[in-house]
Amino acid sequence: MRKGASRKTTRSSARSATRAEGAKKRSTRGVGLAGLRRLALALPETQEGTSYGTPAFRVKGKLFARLLDDGESLAVKVDLEEREFVLQADPQTFYLTDHYRDYPMMLVRLPRIHVDDLRAVLEQAWRIAAPKRLAATLEARSS
Repeated sequence: MRKGASRKTTRSSARSATRAEGAKKRSTRGVGLAGLRRLALALPETQEGTSYGTPAFRVKGKLFARLLDDGESLAVKVDLEEREFVLQADPQTFYLTDHYRDYPMMLVRLPRIHVDDLRAVLEQAWRIAAPKRLAATLEARSS
């Protein structure tokens, strides 16, 4: 094999690895509106509408998630006891404002959350809002 060919292959491999690593870093955190919609609407009987002029997701008419006016924060239903744990575990991603302090909701910074974590958060919020029989269908589907 010629020297030039070897170096060219090595450089090409290095560029490919760098691109792949960059793509991996981009995909590890951050979910946009399209990704949010895809995840939310994948849940049974979820409908998209609006709440205070921003996209919102409901199951059987009950709100479980809504995008805030900033376009980067999502308010989601949450169990109040679990909320404190989540807020302490990752305060860069999950937070509260005074407005939500007395409600079973928490805020999620979409640019900071991994898609798999957002899926889990949305599923949990959906389960809280969904009627028990419908929530059982998600459990059966997951098994």
